[in-house]
Amino acid sequence: MRVLLTEGSSTSAREAITALALAGHAVAYCDPAPICLGRFSRLVFRRYRCPPLGTDPDGFRRFLEQVLERDRFDVLVPIHEQGYLVARIADRLRPLVALAAPAFAAFDRLQTKLGFHDLLRELGLPQPPAILLDDAGELTRCERFPFVVKTVLGTAGRGTWPIRSPAERNRALAEIGAAAAGGPILLQGWVRGPLEQAQTVFQAGRLVGFHATRRLVEGAGGGAALKESFDRPAIAADLARIGAHLSWHGALSVDYFTNEAGGDPLYIDANPRLVEPMAATLAGLNLADRLVRVSLGCDDLPCASGRPGVRTRLALQALLGTALHHRSRRALIGTITRLLADSGPFADAREELTPAALDSPGVLPVVGAAMMLLARPGSAQAMIGKGWGAHLLTPEAARRIQEMV
Repeated sequence: MRVLLTEGSSTSAREAITALALAGHAVAYCDPAPICLGRFSRLVFRRYRCPPLGTDPDGFRRFLEQVLERDRFDVLVPIHEQGYLVARIADRLRPLVALAAPAFAAFDRLQTKLGFHDLLRELGLPQPPAILLDDAGELTRCERFPFVVKTVLGTAGRGTWPIRSPAERNRALAEIGAAAAGGPILLQGWVRGPLEQAQTVFQAGRLVGFHATRRLVEGAGGGAALKESFDRPAIAADLARIGAHLSWHGALSVDYFTNEAGGDPLYIDANPRLVEPMAATLAGLNLADRLVRVSLGCDDLPCASGRPGVRTRLALQALLGTALHHRSRRALIGTITRLLADSGPFADAREELTPAALDSPGVLPVVGAAMMLLARPGSAQAMIGKGWGAHLLTPEAARRIQEMV
């Protein structure tokens, strides 16, 4: 199949390129940035420069429709926050291309952190204790640390602040104000325990693909630099309830805390999309290909899961996480040495973001990041911020998408 991804900047898009190519598909993407992660791949047959979703959602919509009318694509995969727009105009796109998207009302519920919080409460599924504040200014009265602050909208590490002190609270208030993130905020209780993520694909409310991983080493923005897959039938059952309740059609990923044995989950976040699918691919379940099959209307898909016990790593996340947490060249050199030698925590872990043997240009962003961080270990936060680019959704863009007809 000829598959078009809606962006090429995110780690999810970069991994989807690899997973789709491994399944034999021809992959293209559109992105407002001329240089992004997807640029460093020999597996992409075409790249489109598009208007930015965050500041020009109408321009992005027109561009997407023009490309699909002009160039033949079999499947459109909304790999990141562009899924919000795709779900809104899905009926206009389906005559042009196959795609898997739920009803916009269902997508809208899971796009916001408040919507997911309300859905969990509605279904009686476990989550950390939380309260809703009408205005971020009310945070100044919160003195019982630690806790977590979440704005209504925000993914990819945005819109979430762990608060352990008055200084972190004040910094969060300033950043919320700078981002013009008005409206209510969610104050969530602090949870200690392993963080896991479940990735799923649904077909008209029926679960057809499930993979769960545990974060073993933290990277940047709360992401995982090292993961291991686990068998989680209870989590799969909970997510099957969510999918059936929303008649979900497409991909859905959920983050949750659990205990060491993998029980007593507390669900904390949902992403209505496929997040970093190569971990599942390397564990024997190509969720990106499964999403293509759902998009094409294949109705004979049994529910499948990835193998447990498979470790995968993201070298780029490992470097950024080391620089953020240690701000030390010595620590960076240690991480680089362990990555190159496949030793320490990275022993027997396969690279999922930039697999050099399969796609050699993919190592260039890692090499570039290593050189910049070794020169200036304190530059990690600025480098991460560059990934929060114009391809992502903003509150104003979300409002304009809601008004589209």
